[in-house]
Amino acid sequence: MNLNEEQIERYSRHILLKDVGVEGQMKLLNAKVLIIGAGGLGAPAAMYLAAAGVGTIGIADKDKVDITNLQRQIIHFTKDIDVEKVSSAKEKMNQINPDVEVKTYNEFLMANNIREIIRGYDFVIDGTDSFASKFLINDACVLEGIPFSHGGILRFDGQTMTVKPNDTACYRCVFIKPPPANVVPTCSQAGVLGAIAGMLGTIQAAEALKFITGVGEPLYNKLLSFDAKSMRFREIKFKKNDKCGVCSENAHITELKDEEQAACDLTT
Repeated sequence: MNLNEEQIERYSRHILLKDVGVEGQMKLLNAKVLIIGAGGLGAPAAMYLAAAGVGTIGIADKDKVDITNLQRQIIHFTKDIDVEKVSSAKEKMNQINPDVEVKTYNEFLMANNIREIIRGYDFVIDGTDSFASKFLINDACVLEGIPFSHGGILRFDGQTMTVKPNDTACYRCVFIKPPPANVVPTCSQAGVLGAIAGMLGTIQAAEALKFITGVGEPLYNKLLSFDAKSMRFREIKFKKNDKCGVCSENAHITELKDEEQAACDLTT
């Protein structure tokens, strides 16, 4: 596959980067990324990955667009209220870049279907809104050997890390297990500044692009967090937990299970 004249012009700012070039853009066009959650984090991630020319982008979400989403979920417009989020997202992604094949999954990702859905993708972006979903995504990606980006937001804060199974620490290495239900307030209870979602989702998109092109250093073995009130960023380094339930040598999690769906954590 060679770039045609229109693609050379469309992706010219990537091609001009000596670390990306034509070879890197070809990697993007041949890549497959799955975004789980078409909300505050998934929305900007989806738009930037589509604009960048990631060849196949899957997007999974069971919800429909609600008026309360529009304050931060920038891929959805007022006209999309009551429309399936995956359909709304696909429309905008194809409008910004017809090169991209968008696969939609209008369903809940659960223990009985997530491995089948994520299988075949090169990278996964976690933009979900519950601890149960985050641990499920982590475990599924580790068991399938698929790198992924974790991200979460709440109020004015955001956090993210990137996991490469077998090589780096995973989400469960750091957080071990979901907290008890209702310990962490929901986004609807505590609120979230809309632009925070854009900041974090864009970082997740950048992590996906870096992984695909091999440019730079992904957020391996470190948690990047920020407080937008002070606009301070902090990086916390960690290493693999030799007692991790899913990625250690003595891991006991070999089959997936659905945790109790608790309140939304640092998410969308």
